[in-house]
Amino acid sequence: MKADSLLELSNQSLFCAFILLLIAIIPVGIAVKSKHSWAGRIGIGLSYLSLSLLFLYFILRWMAIGHAPVSNMYEFMTFFGIMLLASTLLLYQIYRQIVVVLFSIPVSLIIIGFGGVFTREASPLIPALQSHWLAIHVITVAFSSAIFSIAFATGIIYLLRVLDVEERTKHTISLEFVMYCLLLVVGFTISSMAFSAFTEENHVQFENKVQKIEQVTYKMPPIIVNDGAQSVENEQSIGFVEITNSLDARKINTLLWSFIVGSILYALLRLFTRKKVIQLLKPFTNKVNPTLMDEMSYRIVIIGFPLFSLGGLLFAMIWAHLAWGRFWGWDPKEVWALITWLFYAGMLHLRTSKGWEGKRTAWMSIIGFGLIVFNQVFVNLVIAGLHSYA
Repeated sequence: MKADSLLELSNQSLFCAFILLLIAIIPVGIAVKSKHSWAGRIGIGLSYLSLSLLFLYFILRWMAIGHAPVSNMYEFMTFFGIMLLASTLLLYQIYRQIVVVLFSIPVSLIIIGFGGVFTREASPLIPALQSHWLAIHVITVAFSSAIFSIAFATGIIYLLRVLDVEERTKHTISLEFVMYCLLLVVGFTISSMAFSAFTEENHVQFENKVQKIEQVTYKMPPIIVNDGAQSVENEQSIGFVEITNSLDARKINTLLWSFIVGSILYALLRLFTRKKVIQLLKPFTNKVNPTLMDEMSYRIVIIGFPLFSLGGLLFAMIWAHLAWGRFWGWDPKEVWALITWLFYAGMLHLRTSKGWEGKRTAWMSIIGFGLIVFNQVFVNLVIAGLHSYA
């Protein structure tokens, strides 16, 4: 079979898996709130079927492009979502806590949907990536990050279970803010896909900070542009707000649209339900054993930490030495990987030596997930460095 056919079949497998996983939320939610065992079996069955299609996507794409499909944002984020679903189902077989499946599936969908915003084109690997350590390093990092993401879900579940969400406290305000941030990511995905489907790209030119004409392509309507920006087609001024040319206006424009669309989603949800997001989610945690959920969060981090130590630090340094001739270079991605590692090391230390349990463990699991997202997304896309190719 030709590479183009394999890629097309791979994309179709991913799309079908996404839809099945979206549908699976319904029976899983029914199983959590009721005693209907049939709903749980249907939900878990759909989740396993979706996981099978996701693995099919991964294998077919690997066959088509000739290397592990984890070399750009689309491939990495998709694989991240796959590993999160696989880890969740594995954990379900151990603990039989279907509520964790209910809270992990939306996170997996958000991650896969976020990855779908980026280009799906399969391009040849740059020289630095032409190594077997690409698969070893990135797959291990994705797997460990997925495990930490489950700790994020169990932390959310624990807090929803033990907090009185009707009260206005620092815990409830912070937890609602976490929900708002997740909706901002959904807003980014929706706005990116909608504008790509229904609007034309805007080609903009301006004089950059080294006084050379630079051209960029806006996939979202330009609100924020660089100083002196003009349309390439008609050389007329474009945008509404001009900022200094030392900043990347296109990326800031994308963040602004994500904030706008995500905020609208949040406002509509609050308007139609007359409740906060955490109030809507609270009933799904009424049957949860908080002690068990706290213990799960801790044990999940214990599993993820050594894997991240291997993939995020050791394997990364070996690959860096082979690719760039040094084990460590203080690249932004390397620095934030170290910060993430130190954070989880501190979390385990405080848990075992200082007795940080319950709410503290839950919040540290949530903050740790924030660090992972920042490292895998913001550092790759915004901060210039050797990992900017991703």
